[in-house]
Amino acid sequence: MTFDLDDTFYDNWPIIMRAEQSLMQFIASSYPLAKHISSMHWFSFKAEALQQHPELKHDMGKLRLASLRLGLASAGYQGEELNTAVQACFEQFYTVRSDFTIDDSVHAVLESLAQRIPLVAITNGNVDCEAIGISQYFSHIYHANTEYRSKPHPDMFDAAMDILDLPAKHILHVGDNAYNDVWGAHKAGMATAWYAANRSMYLRKEPFRALPCVQLDNLNELLQLV
Repeated sequence: MTFDLDDTFYDNWPIIMRAEQSLMQFIASSYPLAKHISSMHWFSFKAEALQQHPELKHDMGKLRLASLRLGLASAGYQGEELNTAVQACFEQFYTVRSDFTIDDSVHAVLESLAQRIPLVAITNGNVDCEAIGISQYFSHIYHANTEYRSKPHPDMFDAAMDILDLPAKHILHVGDNAYNDVWGAHKAGMATAWYAANRSMYLRKEPFRALPCVQLDNLNELLQLV
């Protein structure tokens, strides 16, 4: 099986918002020249970074580093001080972004599955799987980057097939996103299971291009398949 992470195992939005708030507080206290930069201005620096380097849309980490560099430089930081500031701000965000606990029920399902079949994680995000305590369940973890484009591009699905040494039809991909996960895995030839931890699941309210093979009411249902 392959798994998405964000919004499949946990509600990602409040985690990101908490990390963003923590970053703004860190910038204000540690790099006061930049404390005047509003959220809207930070968004404009992100847009500028994407305009300069479109490939960064596939790598959330590098995109944030580039945005931080543009914003902090605009505030007057230069040279080694700028390099240090960019790295410190990134580490602040990334630490808080990966500072949360996965529900025990998710651990139980993953542990049981991992004892029976190989599991691979493929995510468009950059959560630290070791920090949140799930890395041990996966034989491989792929994060979207400039080498492996984000889902629904086939790159990470293909990488999972290669590492598992299995044809696509023998792999079930589990994810919450109708486009990135269900459509992406369907195009790659995989079976698909739709499950979202962050919202009620109504087929008619989601932008499906292909229906999932199965809709899960609970991740425990995966245990019945193996």
